[in-house]
Amino acid sequence: MTEDVLVVHGGTPLEGRIRVRGAKNLVSKAMVAALLGDTPSRLYDVPKIRDVEVVRGLLGLHGVKVTDGDEDGELVFDPANVESASTDQINVHAGSSRIPILFCGPLLHRLGHAFIPDLGGCHIGPRPIDFHLQALREFGATVEKRPEGLHLSAPNGLHGTKFALPYPSVGATEQVLLTAVMADGVTELRNAAVEPEIIDLICILQKMGAIIKVHTDRVIEIQGVPKLHGYTHRPIPDRIEAASWAAAALATRGHVEVLGAQQADMMTFLNIFRSVGGEYEVTDTRPPKLGDPGQEGGIRFWHPGGELNAVALETDVHPGFMTDWQQPLVVALTQARGLSIVHETVYEQRLGYTEALNKMGANIQVYRDCLGGTPCRFGRRNFKHSAVIAGPSKLHAADLVIPDLRAGFSHLIAALAAEGTSRVYGVDLINRGYEDFEAKLADLGAHVERP
Repeated sequence: MTEDVLVVHGGTPLEGRIRVRGAKNLVSKAMVAALLGDTPSRLYDVPKIRDVEVVRGLLGLHGVKVTDGDEDGELVFDPANVESASTDQINVHAGSSRIPILFCGPLLHRLGHAFIPDLGGCHIGPRPIDFHLQALREFGATVEKRPEGLHLSAPNGLHGTKFALPYPSVGATEQVLLTAVMADGVTELRNAAVEPEIIDLICILQKMGAIIKVHTDRVIEIQGVPKLHGYTHRPIPDRIEAASWAAAALATRGHVEVLGAQQADMMTFLNIFRSVGGEYEVTDTRPPKLGDPGQEGGIRFWHPGGELNAVALETDVHPGFMTDWQQPLVVALTQARGLSIVHETVYEQRLGYTEALNKMGANIQVYRDCLGGTPCRFGRRNFKHSAVIAGPSKLHAADLVIPDLRAGFSHLIAALAAEGTSRVYGVDLINRGYEDFEAKLADLGAHVERP
């Protein structure tokens, strides 16, 4: 723990330009999809983050040859020799990731069996895998619980099915897609997640030869095919990272240009950002031509001066306000005049990070009540899932311990916005989802250092 710490000298506005690469919530799933092809796949703009390392290791254990391409951030996957991996090896690689559950469908198609270890990930709620297992059983898989994890097999193959999710879970939707594309017959998934990362995964599978129809009202229809080939794909940029840097610009009264950020996937965030009082400008890509090197497009975010406005917001599945956006933004809301209200409807335990903000001088109260009108699963289950933020509050330095990925970046933003020197412990967890964040902080003029 003494080495996993960042010393942050706060009080300096972030100023400058950084770039985001492929979305964390898409890239790892695209890597798993390569298992389904009978020829190599090529993925561009892959960020250097811990989750990518985990999936790369798991693919290697299962016989997929993963190599770096000619372009920075390019990976090539050769699935010609897919094989079984030992449970011990899988456990070693998968301890910090929930990705192994998504290997099940592809491995059942390729090998006829799969193994799921105890799943890791961020501690923001139980996030049960019941949806995943029920979907796999619907396809014809059998699930055997053993002390080391779950062993799955498909003695009669996998077959298309009709399945309705009780909640539009992103992970369960990905599970169904990765399993249905080669299942015999037609699969109809109702109440599916339709996040941009889901649509991009569908684009990848379609490139591989899948037949997938996205209907209205969260209905996805997949016609199984007997074989798939490899893909070549450049993923959508990471809208979570882009919003995190936007919130950091607002909280520190700075000005940050996020190259690669795309307006279409961030519309809901941009509306709230402007309502709070932040300003932004969308810059288009300018292709190179004679005498002009061109310029990658993105979005510039800045604090225009003056006071910020309190807002009321509720997280929700797409196209609602993304749950991963609320934690970084709440830090900025501590600087807004009045009472802001946040109703978290996606994860039941995602407001624990506010205790650290209160320690730094924020005034945040959390409640079990639903402080909003969006239908919510948690209101009668004794979870503190609503927050009232009173501001503006002057933040001061503190020693902070990061509990999970998004809360970790929020703590980092708070330390950057606070007066004085903070020590942020557990910062290596941020590497799970934010590529080279320390170098980016340096590019933005932040005063941070390892002790």
